[in-house]
Amino acid sequence: MPVKDAAAAPPFRRILVANRGEIALRIVRAAHELGMEAVAVYSDADAMAAHVRAADLAIRLGPAPPAESYLRIDAIVAAAVASGAEAVHPGYGFLSERAAFALAVEEAGLVFVGPPPAVIAALGDKLAARRIARLADVPHVPGTLEAVSVDRPDQLEAVIAAAAGVGFPLLVKAAAGGGGRGIRRVVAPDELPAALIAGSREAAASFGDGSVYLEREIMPARHVEVQLLGDATGQVIALGERDCSTQRRHQKLIEEAPAPGLAETERRRLHAMAVRLGVAAGLQNAATVEFLCDRDGSFWFLEVNTRLQVEHPVTELVSGLDLVVEQFRLAAGAPLSPRVLAAADRAARPTSHAIEVRISAEDPARVFAPAPGQITRWVMPAGPGIRVDTAVEAGDRIPAEYDPLICKLIVHAADRPTALARLRRALDETEIGGIQTTLPFHRAMLAEPGFIDTSALATTWVEAHWDGPASRARAVRVASLAAGLAELGGAASDGPGGFGGSGAPVASAAGTTIGAGMVRQGSDDAITVDSGPGWRSAGRAVAVDRWPR
Repeated sequence: MPVKDAAAAPPFRRILVANRGEIALRIVRAAHELGMEAVAVYSDADAMAAHVRAADLAIRLGPAPPAESYLRIDAIVAAAVASGAEAVHPGYGFLSERAAFALAVEEAGLVFVGPPPAVIAALGDKLAARRIARLADVPHVPGTLEAVSVDRPDQLEAVIAAAAGVGFPLLVKAAAGGGGRGIRRVVAPDELPAALIAGSREAAASFGDGSVYLEREIMPARHVEVQLLGDATGQVIALGERDCSTQRRHQKLIEEAPAPGLAETERRRLHAMAVRLGVAAGLQNAATVEFLCDRDGSFWFLEVNTRLQVEHPVTELVSGLDLVVEQFRLAAGAPLSPRVLAAADRAARPTSHAIEVRISAEDPARVFAPAPGQITRWVMPAGPGIRVDTAVEAGDRIPAEYDPLICKLIVHAADRPTALARLRRALDETEIGGIQTTLPFHRAMLAEPGFIDTSALATTWVEAHWDGPASRARAVRVASLAAGLAELGGAASDGPGGFGGSGAPVASAAGTTIGAGMVRQGSDDAITVDSGPGWRSAGRAVAVDRWPR
């Protein structure tokens, strides 16, 4: 394909976005800024969705279930061809890491905006990726390099011997997927057979491939990943790293860039390892190399995601680049631009900090169970250093068929302390009504010393420190008290909502302040109501509390 001058003309005339929700809208906007037309696809559940309304053309795929719409390779490729699109961007999730989809796009005469099918196939297979890492002299998490037998009883003894060589506790992991699916923790040999069967079954159901392997559990550990870009000439660069340690059951909840606490020498070493692996794999376009960092500072290769990551905005804000725009340019055959190369040169010496929280329609008081429904109130924060990536608004219904992510709130500041302060302010301004969301969890995290100083931060930190039911119960007690006081003292209040009155103490307490002094709750759960007329921030906080009753 001839190389196009990205500065002289759009990379493509028209592109199709093979996704939905906030990432589809994000890609449509980038396409329009480049002067390209954007084609959306949609299921019946998304007929009036924001990404559909923003596109220049929209094509129906089928009913709401993903298997009948967003996972239909034939329907999406046919839509791209019929619409006259020249390229297809997969976003993340759905078909984004399916080599068969990338190949079908190319066989239809279109450009796949992502790594080549062969690279996706090689790196999407976790075992093949581990073997590539070994060839590139990148340390990988100790474990097997081939799939272990699941349905051969005569091989069980050999599998147990291999497990002993890896060391307990260990993880049974799916070879063909990620996102926490197919993973089982094993602490003793007698647990291994059941874990192999359960992990393989879940992997087969999720990815169509039940192959599993064994990997040592590194605990405690931080999850640190490196953003790569590569062009058709074979040049691969690192744009910096992200810390994604705040997660639950291998699902990321909060991400930030750069990774806190790393020295420049550590960043350079980490980036160099990721680049070596990308070069060895023949990477083109965008990918992320994920590592575990143990307590002694060693980095262990984990896996490669051959697509745009959910958390890409934090890298964009710190690097000053638009990764989707760069993806389009690279897909059109352009080399890495001087702007990209300059960002890579300074990646080990970051001068700002960005944090992203994933706000989902989930109930953190019920082990983050999905909470679909209709949004009745939608107020997003604004001001300096605030970015909101979303595709929903008041009145929209969050369907049960898809990932519950509804919004990504990202803040950017000169340093991490300032970014944390900005994030607190932004979370306080955010109001979502009608459905339960993960806002209570994010607000609680911003008050946790372990998250603030990061010294104890690890992938297991949330499970060890977050008690959702207890947090909700405390919030309900405070809200109930505030509501009762509002009813008693409403006539005396000179501010909205009636949170004034005499402020006679209900109980003495010392400790955490909720709001700016209206209601305080101590470690013993006793509550004090401060005196003073008018509207106070604590009154607002409980009035729009993040736990709908």
